[in-house]
Amino acid sequence: MSGFADNRSIATVALVVENYDEAIAWYVDRLGFVLSEDVDLGGGKRWVTVTPANRQGARLLLAAASGERQASRIG
Repeated sequence: MSGFADNRSIATVALVVENYDEAIAWYVDRLGFVLSEDVDLGGGKRWVTVTPANRQGARLLLAAASGERQASRIG
């Protein structure tokens, strides 16, 4: 395809989690990711992103499940 760069990548991948703090501990403390952002959005929601320590690859958006349907997607 013409007009597209050959170096395409994925910037952010969302992961549904049960608890923000537990997910942060897993990715940062256990897997060595770096906490990039943790912003309170109100209403119990936060914008939480982690990135690989070497800054290579996609960042992960840790999104807390809202309701049973989303909770069924955890894991």
